Amino acid sequence: MRFESFLRSIPLAVLGIAWAANVSAQERFSLFVPSAQPTVERLVKLAKIQDNDFVVDLGSGDGRIVLTAARSNPKVRGWGVDINENLVRQSNEEAKKQGVADRVQFYHRNVFDADIREVTVINMWLFPELMRLLRPKILAEARPGTRVLTHLFDMGSWQADEWDKEGGSGVGLWIVPARVEGYWTWQTALNGANFTHDAIMEQRFQMVEGITRAGNRRGVFQNVRLRGEDLAFSLEMTLDGVGLTRHEFAGKVNGDTIKGTVKVALPDGKNVDLPWAARRSTSTAHFRPTGVESK
Repeated sequence: MRFESFLRSIPLAVLGIAWAANVSAQERFSLFVPSAQPTVERLVKLAKIQDNDFVVDLGSGDGRIVLTAARSNPKVRGWGVDINENLVRQSNEEAKKQGVADRVQFYHRNVFDADIREVTVINMWLFPELMRLLRPKILAEARPGTRVLTHLFDMGSWQADEWDKEGGSGVGLWIVPARVEGYWTWQTALNGANFTHDAIMEQRFQMVEGITRAGNRRGVFQNVRLRGEDLAFSLEMTLDGVGLTRHEFAGKVNGDTIKGTVKVALPDGKNVDLPWAARRSTSTAHFRPTGVESK
């Protein structure tokens, strides 16, 4: 919740000096300038605040983002952290004035020490370098599906899931993705035969690619979509004794398991709906020898 009109009101030379000081200092920080209330409203709207959301602001300044979210829904709770003790005190006083102090608190704390494991919405608007430094913490500690929102700046090579520029300057939304990188295996039963899939997924944030092997047949995942813990993809491959099939997988990632359903379109035009349960493996049979007799 910092740095908005600052860019327009401070000479570039002064900004350069401040930036250099931040880069060289051991303690990273961002100068506080209150976010315009219309921008705050856009952030809250983009977050799609729901009942029982837990909203936090890393670098909360005067607290207006968390306070606005709490006013928008009486079931929302939240907190903010800021390195400026005076701003923290003012924010807690404002929470009392607005009658939300039972649901909203502010703490004098370094953003790197904030516990974000149980939150559902993270707001931050800090210098780009500081946001980049916080990115690994968010990806490692926040739960899949957590919504991350910021204004004007992005998250480096982690592309936004949504970016709204209608208000003149951009506000972005990122969904923390589940970790699916690695080896996976599952079984499906079709036409009286059991097929074991040995799959490999590669991941870069929410972007995922995958391949699988069933027997000596192989296929490439298509239309892969990972949004939080929700994973979906399609797969066309020939299965021995069945023929060319099209699979539509959809499931929820929970640590080392994925559970959901797969819809299989068979060569005769029939569709079969099956449960899908995949588990993560430390090794894979995907690379076992194929042999020159394999199709």
